[in-house]
Amino acid sequence: MGALTRSLLAALAALLVLSTGASGTAAPSRADPSPTTGRSVEPPEWAETLAARLSLEQQIGQLLMVGFDGLRPPGWLRSALRSDRVSGTVLFRGNIGSRGQLRALSASLREASHGGALVSVDQEGGLVRRVPFAGPIRAQSEQGSARRVKRIARANGRSLRQLGLSVNFAPVADVPAGGQSDIFPRAFRGPPSVVARKVVAAVQGYREGRVAAAVKHFPGLGAAPRNTDDAAVVIHRSSRTLRRIDLVPFAAAIGANVELIMVSHATYPALDPDRIASQSGPVLQAVLRNELHYDGVVVTDALEARAALGSHSVARAAERSLVAGCDLLLMTRPSSYRPTFERVRSRALASPSVRRRVQESAARILTLKRGLGLQLPHPGRQ
Repeated sequence: MGALTRSLLAALAALLVLSTGASGTAAPSRADPSPTTGRSVEPPEWAETLAARLSLEQQIGQLLMVGFDGLRPPGWLRSALRSDRVSGTVLFRGNIGSRGQLRALSASLREASHGGALVSVDQEGGLVRRVPFAGPIRAQSEQGSARRVKRIARANGRSLRQLGLSVNFAPVADVPAGGQSDIFPRAFRGPPSVVARKVVAAVQGYREGRVAAAVKHFPGLGAAPRNTDDAAVVIHRSSRTLRRIDLVPFAAAIGANVELIMVSHATYPALDPDRIASQSGPVLQAVLRNELHYDGVVVTDALEARAALGSHSVARAAERSLVAGCDLLLMTRPSSYRPTFERVRSRALASPSVRRRVQESAARILTLKRGLGLQLPHPGRQ
């Protein structure tokens, strides 16, 4: 373990003590919450056993989350959920009309999936708030102290869960490099230690509200001048600066047992000069799994983003992300689903290593689902 890593983890330990004092309670523990313990990053044995019993198609289905158009789930989505060929869905403003409609939509998704669908949303507050009748109303930058952040997240989590949602792609854990940063309006204010305390508070609050949080955008978009949805982005920061600033809130969230981490589509030459983070083994395996000892679900940012595609198709981007170490492949457009499913299936049939990656990721997602109280797939279900 290098000196920079030891410094980062020492800072994390202090942050966790401070965040516990700010929030009033310690983080619920899945295992020892400190990433300094060298805990296993492999899925639990029961999940690996169940994943191995699923058909290849069911395993691939656990990895896929897709958006759809309209206020009701279309027939193809219901069919895919029924046969475990998709793990869940992400909702946007066009899917949400009223409280009653959203509850009915969520119930329909649960019914089609035998109670196992992950229903997710981007509900950060401020500019990014897909459910107009749920909080938080204020952006993260305006949510105040860590204690207040936790109260807001807990209330928001309870509201989302009552509406049938189980995953929130929040909080933003990026540390803005000033007002010129694209993420500045959406992020917590303050130095890395302050941002880290608020990120931990949000993770704890959402968990108490029975919704899984997904901190984003690993390893950090604080220095990004543009959104990766619209352009290729390169983060020209040294490895030392990334660890001293950008990684601190993510390490703190890992110490608090965050359920999901969303990985960015930016390039970080200091970590991997050749690949964007969501397609980089050095970023996902060497840093996130081996250095920070993260054992939860890694979800891509939207695979239709301009920075993710380059000259590739969505299906090819999904394949590259899976091979690099992502678990949950997030597609916002319904047209992306079938080509991605088929490409991953073809590669898994041709490559034992890809087949093992599929099974490993399926086991992690099964672990997430059980933690949320969702039904798990039945082997051989058609």
